[in-house]
Amino acid sequence: PHKKVLSFAPTFPSSSLLITRLRLVLLRILLRGGKKETSAMAPLRRAASAAAVLLALTGLFLLVLSPADAATAAVEGGELRMKQSDGGYSYNSTLAHILVEYASAVYTSDLTSLLKWTCPRCEGHTKGFQMIEIIVDVEKCLQAFVGVAPDPRSIIIAFRGTQEHSASNWIEDLFWKQLDVTYPGMPDAMVHHGFYSAYYNTTLRHEILKSVQWAWKTYGRLPINVVGHSMGGALASFCALDLSVKWGSHKVQLITFGQPRVGNPAFAEYFNEQVPRTIRVTHENDIVPHLPPYFYYLGEWTYHHFAREVWLRETIVGNVVTRNETVCDCSGEDPTCSRSVYGRSVADHLEYYGVNLHADSRGTCQFVIGASNSAYGDILQFDGTIILSRYPQKRYPVESI
Repeated sequence: PHKKVLSFAPTFPSSSLLITRLRLVLLRILLRGGKKETSAMAPLRRAASAAAVLLALTGLFLLVLSPADAATAAVEGGELRMKQSDGGYSYNSTLAHILVEYASAVYTSDLTSLLKWTCPRCEGHTKGFQMIEIIVDVEKCLQAFVGVAPDPRSIIIAFRGTQEHSASNWIEDLFWKQLDVTYPGMPDAMVHHGFYSAYYNTTLRHEILKSVQWAWKTYGRLPINVVGHSMGGALASFCALDLSVKWGSHKVQLITFGQPRVGNPAFAEYFNEQVPRTIRVTHENDIVPHLPPYFYYLGEWTYHHFAREVWLRETIVGNVVTRNETVCDCSGEDPTCSRSVYGRSVADHLEYYGVNLHADSRGTCQFVIGASNSAYGDILQFDGTIILSRYPQKRYPVESI
């Protein structure tokens, strides 16, 4: 039978826990006393009853409002940037529901339909997206795109996750990745060379920076949303850090889904300072956010997540699925969030917010380019890289890459 998804999204850390505790206190007041109830307790009991009803109605309202309805309401007239609070930048559930669709679309192997934005995943909240460029590193099986979104009006940079012959082999390899590269300008910040090189030492970075500059000259200084899933989340992280250091963190937001750890505690601290508008979404028992492993007693010689995590969980009762979105603390390694479970699920890694995050055909690294592609843009091939550009006139040297 069709399952109805209900959503409850707290807007600050541990809000659901606070509401639960308040309900328990009110319940105790309501049940306390009995025959020996004093006159002083009566007004308190009536107030507790009214408060309990109010809390119940509030919870009912939050549950009835589905993610799609919430997203539509906010897109039509709301502000979709992350808001700053005393504890950092707060989680925007509507924004996450929109950007996960771009993280899904970048897995499309039919590059012509992706360039024209007519692919099956190019619908929903991403409708009206204007592609600028698709970059594909065939040898390393990397794919990213840059374009302009209507809602939220911004530049979107999306990175595809792993599409290898065996996803299980890639996950197993994550156990053994070593911290073997010092991040430039930060002597104590260590990262893994594979994650670092996939962004900085391929064509991706150069083409992305050129596309962003072209978009700014064409559309104005729009904010930038960087997204990615799995390995794509690791690349998106380095991209967001690169853009923030280069052009200012006030222009850059990062949301990743099921990404692995990429650096040590010193790198995580540096990242938090440079890219404060960051949300790292995890899902249930997804195995990848647990990798490479975190060892508390190894200090700077262990991997450490940057903040801020949002942990998605589902509760199924009959044919109703309730989705809980828990905003975690600022440590990056909140022991009450995804670290509280033994993550070992690949299935939880491949779906976020009910959206599939994997290639249509698993097991091979393949791309399809239609014969009609030249009618929509240029195709450039060099050094094992394919670039599909809707705007060939943007070919000019990038300022200060």
